[in-house]
Amino acid sequence: MNMQSGNAFVYVSNAADGDIGMYTLNPDGTLRPGERFKAASAVAPMTVSPDQRFLIAAVRSMPISAYAYAIDRRTGALQLIGTAPLVESFPYITLDRTGRFLLGASYGANLVSVNPVAADGRVGDPIQTVPTGRNAHAIITDRTNRFVFVPHLGTDQIFQFLFDEKTGRLTANTPPVVQLKAGLGPRHLITAPDNRFVYVLNELVATVTTFALDGKSGLLSEVSAASALPPDSKLMPGAPRGGPPSVPPRDTSNDIWASDLHLTPNGNFLYAAERTSSTLGGFKVDGVSGKLTYLRSTPTEQQPRGFRIDPSGRFMIVSGEKSDTISSYSIDASSGALKLIGKYPTGKGSSWVEIVSYD
Repeated sequence: MNMQSGNAFVYVSNAADGDIGMYTLNPDGTLRPGERFKAASAVAPMTVSPDQRFLIAAVRSMPISAYAYAIDRRTGALQLIGTAPLVESFPYITLDRTGRFLLGASYGANLVSVNPVAADGRVGDPIQTVPTGRNAHAIITDRTNRFVFVPHLGTDQIFQFLFDEKTGRLTANTPPVVQLKAGLGPRHLITAPDNRFVYVLNELVATVTTFALDGKSGLLSEVSAASALPPDSKLMPGAPRGGPPSVPPRDTSNDIWASDLHLTPNGNFLYAAERTSSTLGGFKVDGVSGKLTYLRSTPTEQQPRGFRIDPSGRFMIVSGEKSDTISSYSIDASSGALKLIGKYPTGKGSSWVEIVSYD
């Protein structure tokens, strides 16, 4: 994609400020801060429609809602077009590949749900709620839009669903669950560009597990795993957070606490964020076997919760929940190395990053 001829915009949700910051992504990877658009307190996960006309953000304060915005292709400005109720607080939302259904996963309520989305971007009331395992932390479709996967941090499972893109209905696949080793804490996941593999980030140990995806059955099978931390890391395996109030607080200052992962569009490199060390671990991806080879860790914004790679694969934008800036990096096409381009002001509690690019 030729970044020179079009407009590209970055959006960052600021949970503590209750708004969404917009930035223009310049052809050299620098950012130009723009307006901030009001949402509500604890606005966090966001998703962009496949045609890049709409951005939807989930608000995790009461009343728990989806905020739908129209994106101005010329200026990047967001215009609120409506809000709709969500069944629960969601740490992760995504649109299916038709853009007609909003899928959400609830960590606290142990469920997933589906809301319809109209052609004008308005989100409708929930049409399906499915109770699942403990601490559902993300939800994605595969690239054919026929299968849906949901990692569960509390039970070390990935739920496998069949998805009907005509009705938006989720039904359990057979078997309905992939069981991982206890104590990994699967959190976020992403599909390879060719749809042959699914990569799962484990929050409590900062490993990325490669799963082969059977394109006919939609079932996952474990292939290999690699750590996103350097070999000399002194961090220790963590434990699920946000438990019942009766559990006494414990010192988590040395816990592994991985957050997010993304692939370059060509599938050559994968990156995973770890919050306690405030680093990004980089991997080389073997496209044939799906195996990951750890390359290096790069220091980044404090407590990185979300990041995103632009559609050209040349730049990465990273937010930090405890930072007052976001960072832009260039990605070396041959080595995958990250080079800091610049830091730019952001709001409080920055957590989620989305990027749109128009020719």
